[in-house]
Amino acid sequence: MLIAECLYFLRNSMIYHEAIVVGGGLAGLRAAIELNRNNVRVAIISKVHPIRSHSVAAQGGINASLGNHPRGLYDNWEKHAFDTVKGSDYLADQDAVIRMTKEAAERIYEMEHWGCPFSRTSEGKIAQRPFGGAGFPRTCYAADKTGHALLHTLYQQIIKFKQAAERKEITIYEEWLVTDLVVEDGICVGVIALDIVSGRLEAFQSGAVIFATGGAGRIYGRSTNALINTGMGMAIPYWTGVPLKDMEFIQFHPTTLLGKNILITEGCRGEGGYLLNNKGERFLEKYNDSKKDMEVAPRDIISRNIMYEIMAGGGFDNSYVHLDLTHLGEEKIAKRLPGIRDASMEFVGVDPVTAPIPIQPGQHYTMGGIDCNTECETSIKGFYAAGEAACVSVHGANRLGGNSLLDTIVFGAIAGSNAARYVQDLESRKGESASYDALKRAEQRVDVLCKSEGNEVPVDIKVALNRVMDNKVGIFREASKLKDALHEVKVLQERYKRIKLNYAGKRVNLGLVWALELKGSLDVAEAVIAGALAREESRGSHFRTDFPKRDDTGLLKHTLAYFTPEGVKLGYKPVNIGTFKPKERKY
Repeated sequence: MLIAECLYFLRNSMIYHEAIVVGGGLAGLRAAIELNRNNVRVAIISKVHPIRSHSVAAQGGINASLGNHPRGLYDNWEKHAFDTVKGSDYLADQDAVIRMTKEAAERIYEMEHWGCPFSRTSEGKIAQRPFGGAGFPRTCYAADKTGHALLHTLYQQIIKFKQAAERKEITIYEEWLVTDLVVEDGICVGVIALDIVSGRLEAFQSGAVIFATGGAGRIYGRSTNALINTGMGMAIPYWTGVPLKDMEFIQFHPTTLLGKNILITEGCRGEGGYLLNNKGERFLEKYNDSKKDMEVAPRDIISRNIMYEIMAGGGFDNSYVHLDLTHLGEEKIAKRLPGIRDASMEFVGVDPVTAPIPIQPGQHYTMGGIDCNTECETSIKGFYAAGEAACVSVHGANRLGGNSLLDTIVFGAIAGSNAARYVQDLESRKGESASYDALKRAEQRVDVLCKSEGNEVPVDIKVALNRVMDNKVGIFREASKLKDALHEVKVLQERYKRIKLNYAGKRVNLGLVWALELKGSLDVAEAVIAGALAREESRGSHFRTDFPKRDDTGLLKHTLAYFTPEGVKLGYKPVNIGTFKPKERKY
């Protein structure tokens, strides 16, 4: 090594942890706890304080076949698995679904024993309510703040383990943005991260890395997602060579608050809320695929039928319908849906006790993500993924409500357990040279960005991306619009090369952070559009008006998106079909 490089190392000593978890939401915290329980020294790197992660916004509940509801006495994991596979329009990998549903009860009881304040039945059992696409009421909940309750419970466990003398340490790096995955000879050896406060880039060496960075909802404008859900956590491994899987499958939640797109939980309909058109009719009975289950039909079906109703003239101002909770009464709303009441009153001035809530569908969840198997392993050894950032795939073409929170804690624990075993089997530390090279490249990239004299404003590109995705890659899709969208994103990628920051300093430069993440958003959006254009069928959340039927002969397969400098390249791999053979999806 050259003398100059040695001096560089002395000034910039690397940070080492046996394992690194990127992301402080439910999947990340659960993975870190599992690593710590296996006596592995772990670091959590999070862009925000962990309890500000997007998991905190989940409302309605988490699924498990506990049988605590009077109508759920005969529920079991096999029925939960079947509902999940059917809801996925048979694109979910059935071995992954079975793993998740088998472990569901264990994870729920674990969270209960750790202090999660679930709502209770009169007998003191964990309360459960109906959710769309489920044969039984199996959604456990904590009023309408389930994600909040779960996330705080896990963070309390993190604090407990940090203070336990008999365990190895958990270190939390808050307000750090991971920018690069470091790989040497096909093995993950760490990450590069930006300390947002100081503006300093650091190399983190590690035996194993788990990405649990959440979804990519903010590539859309009308989204329930937090602003931090840019897709950067998917883009980093994508740039490194790990394919993204099934990115065309974007879930649109039927009920988001008009104008703000704040989530209005499915729990509202599970508790008995009605969807009404401008004539006061429960219009879902008009449509064959929702007339049986009405408001608790699956999300993709209700979202489409709301849009059909609006297009047929049944909406208000041609843009929204009503969610009516008034018949539930103030006592039930205050007990079961207090957050929804607060949000409705605060943001649109409507008290759901006395008036219906104006709602419209909005982007909600990314079914696709980092390609990994049921052990959360990726194509790079030592690199794992879990939660919404990952695609195991348990959700396939359409996720059932209540399964996302379950996905995070089940596969968070699996990722942590497997990463622990991997780390404990390593014979020596690797990656000093690769980490040094990656750090230098990252510093050069940031310097170029800060010194750019281009004429493009990053926020203008972000707004243009949101407009393209909302208008041309939404609930209804067709080839001409998708081709236009792909072209427009390519233009935006070129414009990005000419961006200029308003402020070129390094300390607390959020403009720099957003600019770095914007590159990830653009490349992830390209993968979504390319997959949607190539999938010439309708399946789950992906509805092609020019190909309205499902094609099991040609397209019962996973889409794989590979990054190249010239643009996304697509490949495919088979779906793991097990006990549940594909058939027409009827409700």
